[in-house]
Amino acid sequence: MKEVIDFLNELSLNNDKVWFEANRDRYNKARAKVEALTAELIAGIRKFDDSIGPLQMRDCTYRIYRDLRFSPDKTPYKTHMGIYITRGGKKSGYSGYYFQIGSASASNLIAVGDICCEPKVLKVIREDIQNGEGDFRRIIASADPRFMVDTDGAAKRVPMGFPADSPDAELLKLRHYCLYFTVNDRFVTSRGLASRLVDIFHSGKPFLDYINRAVDYVREEKGFTK
Repeated sequence: MKEVIDFLNELSLNNDKVWFEANRDRYNKARAKVEALTAELIAGIRKFDDSIGPLQMRDCTYRIYRDLRFSPDKTPYKTHMGIYITRGGKKSGYSGYYFQIGSASASNLIAVGDICCEPKVLKVIREDIQNGEGDFRRIIASADPRFMVDTDGAAKRVPMGFPADSPDAELLKLRHYCLYFTVNDRFVTSRGLASRLVDIFHSGKPFLDYINRAVDYVREEKGFTK
């Protein structure tokens, strides 16, 4: 993966179309390496989580071109490459397993969960946490100890309808039900990357199942099938 990181680092310093077109062959080689890793991860994850089902590469990877329509930053290319493996693909609404290789200005990131849960799903998750007598805390504690709870954007107060003195108050305030941690370039470039990631993701499966249970509940209420 060193070639991928090197390409992204140089792209971050030369983020324009002229440089990118001159280095398109390097981009294609970097993308091919990420796609090969994606295939390994899909196969590895399916061994412990067959709910993801058969997935195509386009279901799990992203274009490198940035959406500039509403952004004040007009640099045309992302300086990271992400892999998101989840039931139904990245646009399904289900939570999943995420790995990102980034330039020095971005980050190498491992995560399970979702940062875009719809409001109805958030409400169900919070109800499950409140009624679960600490089971969600225990599930978080059972995951890889490097995982941290994503508190970005958390509410300052416990949402209306939930007790402010709940032992799970901080979890009820969350808007992103996601566990994550960053890793250095050595982690990414060392041998056995796919198997190490699969082991980490495996530890986060109970957390992911908890979140996706709420997604299933909301989908069933809307009359969708799993």
